[in-house]
Amino acid sequence: MILVTGGAGFIGANFVLDWLAAGDEPVLNLDALTYAGNLENLASLRGDARHVFVQGDICDRALVARLLAEHRPRAIVHFAAESHVDRSIHGPGAFVRTNVEGTFTLLEAARAYWSVLTGAEQEDFRFLHVSTDEVYGTLGADDPPFTETTPYAPNSPYSASKAASDHLVRAWHHTYGLPVLTTNCSNNYGPYQFPEKLIPLVIANALAGKPLPIYGDGLNVRDWLYVGDHCAAIREVLARGRLGETYNVGGWNEMPNLEIVRTICALLDEARPDPAGPYERLITYVTDRPGHDRRYAIDARKIERELGWRPAETFATGIRRTVAWYLANQDWVAHVHSGAYREWITANYAGRGAPA
Repeated sequence: MILVTGGAGFIGANFVLDWLAAGDEPVLNLDALTYAGNLENLASLRGDARHVFVQGDICDRALVARLLAEHRPRAIVHFAAESHVDRSIHGPGAFVRTNVEGTFTLLEAARAYWSVLTGAEQEDFRFLHVSTDEVYGTLGADDPPFTETTPYAPNSPYSASKAASDHLVRAWHHTYGLPVLTTNCSNNYGPYQFPEKLIPLVIANALAGKPLPIYGDGLNVRDWLYVGDHCAAIREVLARGRLGETYNVGGWNEMPNLEIVRTICALLDEARPDPAGPYERLITYVTDRPGHDRRYAIDARKIERELGWRPAETFATGIRRTVAWYLANQDWVAHVHSGAYREWITANYAGRGAPA
C-alpha cells in the first residue's frame, strides 16, 4: 500500500485514479476536503476495496502516526497543499500552516515510522514530495529554463511556503537519512482541475457568456504539463529515482496566457459554437495580480536522462482532451461552482475591473 496525501484534489485525484488503473496496489488516501478537495473526483472508485479514504488534516500528527502504524505503507506521496497564488495573496496564513507545518508534521511522522522498520521494509520506503517550479522565481524572456540547481527565489506567499517545504524535505534526508524524493512541476492542466485556475475558469466563463479575465497584458509565460503526464513522471520517480534527488517535471510547452485563452476559444468555437459570435469577444484585460512572475520554464532533461520519462501529450493534444472532458462533465463543473466558490471569484476579480 501507498499513502497519498491530498488525493481528492486535482493532481492527487488524477494520480490515485491513474495508479489504480495501472495496478492493484492499494491506496490510503488522506485529504482534509477543504475547498479544492472533492470526493466526486474519485466517484469511479466507490466500492473499490483498493481505495481507502480518510478525511483528515496532515497537521494532525496523532492521526498520521496512527494511519502509518495501522496500514504500514511502503511509500508516502505528498500532494496535499494550498496551491493557488491569488488565494495566498488574500490569506497567506493557511499556506504556511498546510504547506510548511503540514509537511513538517508528515516528515516527523514518517521519520518515526521509518526508523522502526527493519530490513527490506526500511530499505524500500520512500517519501515523495510533490512541489512546483514557482519556487525558482521568475525568468526573463531570454533566460535559460529552470534546472534542478537553479537557486530558489520565491516571489509569492504560495511559492515561499512551497520552497520552505522543499527545504524541510531536503534537510530531513541530509540530517536524518529519511529516504526522500522531490519533484518540481510546471503548470498542470486536465480533468478535475478546480475552476479558479486559468484553463477551467476560461472554459466555464466562455460557456456561460461571461468575461474571460486576462491579467495584465496576457503575455506572462508558463510551461504547461498535462496532468496524466505528471502522474506518469511521479510513478517513475517513485520507482527508480535516486534518493535525495530533485527531478523537474515539465511539458516542454512554453506559452503566454493570452495564447492559452485564444486556443481554448477556438476549440469551443469548433465544439460548441455560440450564436452570439466567437468566444474571443469575451476576452477582458484586468488589473494584474501583485508580484506576478513573468515567465516560468522547466528544463526536464534530467528526468528524461535518468528515468527515460518524457511527456506523451503536446499542448495541442492535451488541451483538446481537456476541453472535451469539461464539455462532457458539466454536472461535475456545476457541483464545484458552490456558493463559497462564487464568493471567492467575486472577491478576487471585483477589484480588477472585470465583472465576476
